[in-house]
Amino acid sequence: MARQQIVQASVLNIDYYPCESHLITFRDPWSFPTLFHPACNHLVRQHMDDLAQKIVAICASLGEYPAIRYYSPRNPNHEASVLCSHLARFVQTQLDRYAKYNNDFPPPSTRPRGLLVITDRSLDLFAPLLHEFTYQAMVHDLLPLTEGDKIYYRSGISQAQLGKDQEISEKDSIWVKYRHLHMKELLDELVKDFNAFKAQNPQFADSDAPATINNIKDMLAGLPKFQEGKEAYSLHLSMTQDAMNVFQETRLADVASVEQSLATGLDEDYKKPKNMADQVVRLLDDDAIQFPDRLRLIIQYLLYRNGLLPTDTQKLLAHARLPAQDSEVIHNLELLGAHVTRQLKDSRPAAQSQFGKKEAQAPVDESGLSRFDPALKVVLEELSRGTLDQNMFPFTKPHLDAADGLIGQDNVSQASLRSAKPTWARTRPSTSEPRQRILVFMAGGATYSESRACYEASSSLNKDIFLATSHMLTPSLYLRQVGDLSVDRRRLDLPADRPKPRAPDHLFRKEMPPPPPKSHAQAESRSQPPLAGMQNLRVKDSSALSRPANGHTPQTSSSHNAKLSKGKDKEGEKKKKHHFFSSKK
Repeated sequence: MARQQIVQASVLNIDYYPCESHLITFRDPWSFPTLFHPACNHLVRQHMDDLAQKIVAICASLGEYPAIRYYSPRNPNHEASVLCSHLARFVQTQLDRYAKYNNDFPPPSTRPRGLLVITDRSLDLFAPLLHEFTYQAMVHDLLPLTEGDKIYYRSGISQAQLGKDQEISEKDSIWVKYRHLHMKELLDELVKDFNAFKAQNPQFADSDAPATINNIKDMLAGLPKFQEGKEAYSLHLSMTQDAMNVFQETRLADVASVEQSLATGLDEDYKKPKNMADQVVRLLDDDAIQFPDRLRLIIQYLLYRNGLLPTDTQKLLAHARLPAQDSEVIHNLELLGAHVTRQLKDSRPAAQSQFGKKEAQAPVDESGLSRFDPALKVVLEELSRGTLDQNMFPFTKPHLDAADGLIGQDNVSQASLRSAKPTWARTRPSTSEPRQRILVFMAGGATYSESRACYEASSSLNKDIFLATSHMLTPSLYLRQVGDLSVDRRRLDLPADRPKPRAPDHLFRKEMPPPPPKSHAQAESRSQPPLAGMQNLRVKDSSALSRPANGHTPQTSSSHNAKLSKGKDKEGEKKKKHHFFSSKK
């Protein structure tokens, strides 16, 4: 009956969490240890299958049947170097299977065929460690945000607002507008916008206005919108002020200047830096530098030198006065492909960028603290130009998909696969045509600087670029997860190691069997009164009550009655003897 009432049934592919318009996460921070912890090798296959299903769900939601390219590092020295290749094949298999059993996938469209780029955390080991001074990345790094299903910050300019958790989400137009802006520019823009906001609401700003009925009506009509805007500006002014206070108290300007030289391999003048060891040691000895920042500085210097002598690493840790367990974080970087140690006579050169040196260009800010670009941004730029190395980013189906990735994705359209319209006459897509979609999946977590790079590349390259990842990384979370790669697996509390959830016990209890049904004859016999026994009784003959059916009286009963009568006579005689106060004499 129910089948006849169902007109159509479809599956919703929603096994992911869109955090922003172009940012998608799986809310799975355990993906990092599952992929890189040595004791979790037998969990990787199932985990990759789960990741592939979620990636295919995103492609199905976007209506894209993309060509797939994956990251294959040069000269790999770690076991997880094949992670992207295996994951790409898992995704390709799942995607082909989905297209086989869904005839309406992909839907007809004139949009150029999309591209899926699969990378992992080993693509860029500097990005999770550097201090980023754009608004979103800076507040996640320096401020105590409460991150979960939603992001909250406890702030308050006035005492009335103190202790109030305020949500940071896509509904906040100020956050969406300025989250990728450099902090120096943000301060000026916030003050300018706040003054414009007050000018748009003069009935609240001008306290000397006469309290007429019309003024009161205007104030009441605009009160909800004004209160919402006031709270939003209060939140962001408080966040920027708190972040700048931390920036100044911990001397992050000096730290960031050294970090930029280590990450780019170039100084402020885009020349080879000098005396980097002395600059690093000087910062490690400074009491104003926080201990986590010292550890980040040591790791970046190690990556810059492409490995250090074990004695040199111990000297740097002694200068930084870091605990012994922090050395585990350094050694665990080998599991991500970093060269941690080198021998005394090792002639291995210093680490160089896999995508070539960055050309000299005008810095974003005058202080030169934002010279570094994440490797993902360089990958997207080369991908758009069609110059991305096929050995480093091969195709899963090179004989079918190579043409889609070599011409800059400007002339190749997916419409040839979805419709009969010819595409040979097109040269470059116009602004009115739908833009090509590029989906980037970062296994092991992505940073907010990489998210910003995708937004910037979308704007500059005229593409719709989406970043998907298992979870978002902050520097503190990244250091903690790298340190956990050497602890006992039982301490990680992985979902795979937890007891499987089961239904409550009361659902498995057997119900008591019902009592057997009564027969009709037993029910009638119990309902009828005992008339047959009452007919044998004789009211006039009282002895018949104690007489048996055979008419004989047993001796035991007569002797017992005789004993009872004698006992009563003796008790009566005793009462007479002891009756001292009797009136008879």
